Amino acid sequence: MGEEKTILQQIREKELLLNIQIEDSRREAAEILANARKEAAGMVETSEREGETAAKKYYEREMERLKAETDQLRAEGLRQTTMAREVGERNLLKAIEKIVKSVSME
Repeated sequence: MGEEKTILQQIREKELLLNIQIEDSRREAAEILANARKEAAGMVETSEREGETAAKKYYEREMERLKAETDQLRAEGLRQTTMAREVGERNLLKAIEKIVKSVSME
């Protein structure tokens, strides 16, 4: 008779095979998890870089818009100052005449 394995020996062999499969599965799961973490880190890094680029572009656009608005306000202020000066210069002679009349009548 050939050597037949007892049920206990057969169970033990199956347990060993299952333990090997479990360890292989754990290693594979650990590799999958490590790869997923690397990929997620890469995605976060890419998103941060893209977000930073978008924020810089937005900042630059807004600064240009504000500069244009500021320049326009300065130009309008200068125009109003010039107009006020011209009106004042036109009315200067009339004002001098009124002052002289007021002072000389007293």
